[in-house]
Amino acid sequence: MTGKVPNLGPDKVSLGVTPTLWWNDDFPLIDIGIPFEQCVSEMALAGFQGCSIGHKYPADPAVLKKALDLRGLKVSEPWVSTYYTIGEKSRTDENFKRQLEFLKKVGGRDIVVAEFGLSSHLQPIPVFDHRPEFTDKQWELLIGGLNDIGKLAADSEMRLCYHHHMGTGVQTAGDIDRLMAGTNPDHVHLLFDTGHLRFAGDDPLKTAEKHKQRIKHVHLKNVRRPVVEKVENGRLSFQEGILQGVFTVPGDPEGAIDFQPILSTLGEAGYEGWLVVEAEQDPATAHPLTYAKMARRYLVEVLGW
Repeated sequence: MTGKVPNLGPDKVSLGVTPTLWWNDDFPLIDIGIPFEQCVSEMALAGFQGCSIGHKYPADPAVLKKALDLRGLKVSEPWVSTYYTIGEKSRTDENFKRQLEFLKKVGGRDIVVAEFGLSSHLQPIPVFDHRPEFTDKQWELLIGGLNDIGKLAADSEMRLCYHHHMGTGVQTAGDIDRLMAGTNPDHVHLLFDTGHLRFAGDDPLKTAEKHKQRIKHVHLKNVRRPVVEKVENGRLSFQEGILQGVFTVPGDPEGAIDFQPILSTLGEAGYEGWLVVEAEQDPATAHPLTYAKMARRYLVEVLGW
């Protein structure tokens, strides 16, 4: 570590964590039975200020807010899967509106979306071989849909942040470039995920530098390079990659990503918002609280808090 990151003090950013250290929301069988209240208690114990919403969280916003308030936690984001590329605009828009209302009630600002139309990441097939390549028409449907719901979010003083993701049609740096070029910068922002970009074979620092003004939400995820190679060369599915340990947290010496220059780039660009630790891990082999504390300790050191 060569120095501290400028301009990302506690007055500018908040540190959050996702429940995917405690269980997996994409693959519910990756679960050792940790209940909601233990999960959020350990998030607070590790020193985080907020969290994303997982499938074990209470559906009633009042109940959820009370449980989080008790622990001094805020909601960093809910998740909405979109399906514009397969013609499901009406269903997607209605679900997005419901999540906007939910977010208002629990007191958050950012709402995270990802296009899962044609996605391969939830299927038991090689994730690299079967990621979708959108046609021009599908790109048009996606961009149009995102611009529409992005305006809905902005009209509600919320921010839509698009999450690029392995196994989807917006996976690579080039895909992100096309999405950013086509969408309205006032209404569609970028959720920048370090781990998904590195997993996809791209340099997250270059994307951070290129799109630093569009980045409004950050997921800090690390990857184990030998497992990435195993997933690609062994034609493993996304779920198999998770079970093999492809993801880990910032601060893990087994991780391949240097976060300091990435964070420095964001700081220099005037980034304000959430820095959310995310590592989709198997809690049976990666003790959640241990990794949560590892990540926060590392970030506090790098940020100079």
